[in-house]
Amino acid sequence: MKPTILDRVAALRVFSAQWVPQGFRLIWLAPALALVALLAWTVASPMGASPDDAFHLASTWCANESNTSACLPGSTSETRIVPAAIHEAPCFSAKPTVSAGCQATRFTLDPTPTVETDRGNFTGAYPPVYYAVMSVFVGSDILASVLVMRAVTVVLFIAMFSALFVLLPVARRPALVWGWLITTIPLGIFLLASNNPSSWAMLGVGFAWIALLGYFESMGKRKIALGALFAFSVVLAAGSRGDAALYVIVAIGAVGILTFSTTKAFWRDAILPAAMVVVAAFFFLTSRQTASGTQGFGGGGATPSGTGVAATADSLSGFGLLAYNALNIHGLWAGVFGNWGLGWLDTSMPSLVTFGAVAVFVAIGFGGLTLVSKRKLVVVALLALVLWALPVYVLTRGGDIVGQAVQPRYILPLIVLLGGMLMLTKGSQRIAFTRSQLVLVVGTLSVVQFVSLHMNIRRYVTGIDGAGLNLNANLEWWWNIPFSPMVVWIGGSIAYALLVAIVVREVSRTRG
Repeated sequence: MKPTILDRVAALRVFSAQWVPQGFRLIWLAPALALVALLAWTVASPMGASPDDAFHLASTWCANESNTSACLPGSTSETRIVPAAIHEAPCFSAKPTVSAGCQATRFTLDPTPTVETDRGNFTGAYPPVYYAVMSVFVGSDILASVLVMRAVTVVLFIAMFSALFVLLPVARRPALVWGWLITTIPLGIFLLASNNPSSWAMLGVGFAWIALLGYFESMGKRKIALGALFAFSVVLAAGSRGDAALYVIVAIGAVGILTFSTTKAFWRDAILPAAMVVVAAFFFLTSRQTASGTQGFGGGGATPSGTGVAATADSLSGFGLLAYNALNIHGLWAGVFGNWGLGWLDTSMPSLVTFGAVAVFVAIGFGGLTLVSKRKLVVVALLALVLWALPVYVLTRGGDIVGQAVQPRYILPLIVLLGGMLMLTKGSQRIAFTRSQLVLVVGTLSVVQFVSLHMNIRRYVTGIDGAGLNLNANLEWWWNIPFSPMVVWIGGSIAYALLVAIVVREVSRTRG
């Protein structure tokens, strides 16, 4: 007699009971799945693919002055001599039909410093922490060094996320999980797996606020651990970018509003965040990069491909410029969700990506607003105001319009912060979603990531003119690794889909 579906399900349960340890929980697989998904993104782009990588790679190679095999002094105090590969890596920048195969014809991977450049953090434009840490991994194999640096950030993110998930009060876990899920596709996940200090800016701000909130709400060893994670997160953020130092101060202020009381316990606990505000302020004030925040960029700068904003900018000034920016700043926010290109703004995403990512953020965010306290409402409103007013001011001050100078990655840490704040609850309250809503969200995020990863790999293996589903066909560039582009795409996408399904299921079952 042919076995029925019920018979097969029963047999599968028996098999699972035999091979899966008793008490096993799917959430234990989350770190491994996250590692696979994020490592797929680390190899989805070549060396030099993240924004301004020629600057950031040179800054990393020259951060350790004693390593003269990697970098040498230049003819002036503002220049250094670096390997040609570091300087020439982004040969495909602003040329979306040109694959990363151009690297093979432009330079060799000889690690000997031979090219003088002024593109680097040689005058203290950026805080030094990110470059100093990553310089530890500079070796004689340039490509291996690049990949190791990316992997270090990925592992750091997973380790900190996992530690917070375990240490935070159960009621805070949904804010941690949802805050990252709804804000990191596609730009956030691309940056996390890059050689750009914006990865640490996002990571530091996105973890600092919730670690501090857990610190105020916990006791004993758990409180000490969360306080340490908070302090570490502040250093990560403030030590990577000057604007992130300001953002982490905003995050500390937001938590202060949420937790403020006149008790002695509060004032005692407030000593730590007050000290870290001083640390962040030091990095902010000593970073020359922050001058752009007060004076504006004033140079137009990079724009998303195909926008044609230059002519509009030339025709606007005064109130017209201010009004244009104030009414169009949402275009900058949408860039976080794929409305701007990845990399050097030349890896365009289809509208499906932007529509899906924005839809998930709006749906989950409005779900979070079904439960609000006065303090949460104040914090969310203030964060929204900062996200609107700060880029409008910087753009207008510099004579630029939305689409110029200020890029979505500059405000991404604040978006991650807002995403988490939207999902906060009070006491035993719980934001409830129906099963069908959760299935739709998981499916949408999985599809958006699936498409984004394919588009990103396609951009570099053949250029965007090499259309086709099969990423292995007609390869012009790929890493010297045992995994083909198709394996990376499919494997990374499956891992991401399973990860999202598992963590969403976990926090949906969690009750405060």
